[in-house]
Amino acid sequence: MPSHRVLLAALFASACTLQDLSNRPDSTAVATTAGGRGGNRWSADAWKPPTVDSTADDPLETSVYRGLALVTQTRDSLRAFVGGNLNCTSCHLDEGRRGNAAPLSGVFARYPQYMPRSGAVVPIEDRINYCFTRSLAGSRLPPDSREMQDIVAYLSFISRGVPTGEHVRAEGMPKMPSLIGDSARGRPLFLENCSRCHGVGGGGMGPIPALWGQQSFSIGASMARQERAASFIRHNMPFDRPGTLTDQQAYDIAAYVTSMPRPDSPGKENDWPNGGAPADVPYDTKGHKAFRPPKVLPRVGSASAAIVAAPASVFNRK
Repeated sequence: MPSHRVLLAALFASACTLQDLSNRPDSTAVATTAGGRGGNRWSADAWKPPTVDSTADDPLETSVYRGLALVTQTRDSLRAFVGGNLNCTSCHLDEGRRGNAAPLSGVFARYPQYMPRSGAVVPIEDRINYCFTRSLAGSRLPPDSREMQDIVAYLSFISRGVPTGEHVRAEGMPKMPSLIGDSARGRPLFLENCSRCHGVGGGGMGPIPALWGQQSFSIGASMARQERAASFIRHNMPFDRPGTLTDQQAYDIAAYVTSMPRPDSPGKENDWPNGGAPADVPYDTKGHKAFRPPKVLPRVGSASAAIVAAPASVFNRK
């Protein structure tokens, strides 16, 4: 029997689902409840994501390990699906555990979720594919592939103990004050604080990701928005001195970085189909004019493979 069939058989035999995994008791997770007049209740402040063991004890934990490897070494492990030189953990720092750096911990409890950008309720597999097609400037993974389910298994594991629909402390990236960056001021700040890792030309060096150019994230990525980039920079960069830049300096660096050329994001004109796009989205959408649009570079690979269609009713399919 082929090895992948053996693994699938073992997974079914274990009678263990991803939801089972997220609900298992875990000695590495900090208590998720706090006492109160009504008894125990969820406490986001008390919860911490569990740590992956040094050894896998069953097929599902093996899947978790594979998922961890895929999010940390995405461009090497899934080369055919990554258009640039980024990994998932280029933005989701510390294996997806760092607060205020778009952490992956806890995210499993919040999907399915309505996304205004898609105008639809989407499953977690679609959200992962938005990262592949936009942030990694690549192609979508088949939702039923082992690789996709390994990533989902890892997200489930590091969300263990979070009740469905609840939020965790320092999730996402903090909203920044309403400032406007100046790319002219941002260039010297970039050279002083960022170029030693990302390169003077922004192309990255070694494992350090590109910030613009053909190997970087696409124009459809959240990081291509000035405010989102400023938040990431303000709270996480420079990598060896996070938090040392002011809000305005972070905005200025973000303005410089987001002004640079980057890959296209096919289908981006259909984002926010109900309107309401954030003011700093750098491309035209319904009722929104592009904010400081950068030069768009040709996409590497199939344009159709870079589009994640919103879920559609079975009654509308031919």
